[in-house]
Amino acid sequence: VQLQASGGGLVQAGDSLRLSCAASGISFPDYAMGWFRQAPGKEREFVGAVSRSGGTFDFADSVKGRFTSSRDNARNTVYLQMTSLRPEDTAVYYCAAAYTYLYGRHYYPTTADQYSYWGQGTQVTVSS
Repeated sequence: VQLQASGGGLVQAGDSLRLSCAASGISFPDYAMGWFRQAPGKEREFVGAVSRSGGTFDFADSVKGRFTSSRDNARNTVYLQMTSLRPEDTAVYYCAAAYTYLYGRHYYPTTADQYSYWGQGTQVTVSS
């Protein structure tokens, strides 16, 4: 199983960035996909999640209204669209996969312990 995250980089406050996470080795439509981040000296935190169907999703309050997520099941890829970026968004961003086939198409976990597979992370740095 491999989750390959990409799209990170150095941007200025107010800019936008889109992260991608390509999955292989899993039946992608059977998995809800989540995004987490970890800033230096801080614990990993939930950013957002999207259900198997892509029709339901949730985001942390800190990013709600600025970040969205979508998925392309034909391409085995999930995206995190980030807008109005702030310096406090600086972190390593991780994508993760949770097998939710038994929980219906619209379920998505929001805690890290519910995710079985993790990507390697991509650095996002937002300068002020």
